[in-house]
Parts: sequence; C-alpha cells; structure tokens
Amino acid sequence: MSIQTNFLSFLIVITFKNIWFLLLGFVLISCSTNIDQINALDNKDDKVTVLAKNSEIIYTENGLTKLRIIAPVTKVYHNEQDPYNEFPEGITVYTFNDSMVIESELTAKYAINYDYKGLWSASNNVVAKNSKGETLNTEHLFWDQKKKIIYSDDMVKITTADGIQYGQGFKSDESFNNWEIKKPTSYYNIDEKTDPVK
Repeated sequence: MSIQTNFLSFLIVITFKNIWFLLLGFVLISCSTNIDQINALDNKDDKVTVLAKNSEIIYTENGLTKLRIIAPVTKVYHNEQDPYNEFPEGITVYTFNDSMVIESELTAKYAINYDYKGLWSASNNVVAKNSKGETLNTEHLFWDQKKKIIYSDDMVKITTADGIQYGQGFKSDESFNNWEIKKPTSYYNIDEKTDPVK
C-alpha cells in the first residue's frame, strides 16, 4: 500500500472521528438543554420537600390535645415566600375540649394549610359536625386560626334537630357551636321527608 493511500485512509479516519465527536457534541448539547428545561421546571418555588402517607398531626395547648388531623397523603411545600401543607386526598379533623372530649369533627376531600398565615382551606364535599349533633355541608370552608373562626362564602346546608337550613355564606366559632348563616334562603322542618337539595 502506498504512502498516499495510507495518508488518505488516515484522513478518512480522522474525518469520521471528527463527525462522531460533532454528533456526540450535538447530542450532549441537546441533552443538556433538556436537562436544563427539566431543572427549570423542577426548581420552581412550589417544590415538595416532605411527602408523608397516613400521617397524623396533633396540636396541643398547655399539654392538652386540642386538634387531631388525619390525612392519607400530606405534601409539605417549603419556600421562602408562602410555605404551605397540602392534603390532596382529604383530611379528617377532630377538635377537643379541655376534658379531652371530641367537640367537633370535619371531613373534606381536599385541604391546604398556610401555616404562617394560620389559615386552613377545606374543599370538595366538606362536612362538619358539632357536639350538639348539628351538621354543616358545603363545598368550601375556611378556618382562621388567628381569629378563631370558621367561615364560608359558598352555599351551605345546616341540619339541626329541628330542621334543615340553607343559605349563602356562613360564620362560626372554631367549635362550630355558635354559628350563623349570612344570607338564609330557606328552611325545612325536619319532619318533612323531602330534602330539596342533596
């Protein structure tokens, strides 16, 4: 084989190697771009820092249990601006009096707790019951821990021993014992068998 042929083969090998490195470089750049995009999405402020399943949260006051929260899934989001806890599969909440007797009970299919604000938001089939046996049904309910009130701006239904009341908006103390419907719309005696709104 001549020197010229060897040199030509050498150039072809070098050329193929250069093409290979160029292709590899494009692939790496492309991958890098995709990774950067993924990281950009992943590094958003609302990033799950804690994921807990079948969790139970207990709030105490002077050594006494005042609140018990049970949730199938709890997601904790910690960012500097507005950290919050999310309960995407719902919650069950119990409040207790000083004698450790259940004072009220609440269930909802979704909830968020803004811890620093002291604000809870429960939504999607919210049901609250108090020690009197009264039941509240609504689709959205707030609990302001600082003001110690629960309230809603949505339609509400309250079932008592005497009858069923409907209205727009609701406000009560934390134990759901002293409540009022902001704009009552109708009332039905408990003896009536037909409930117009399910």
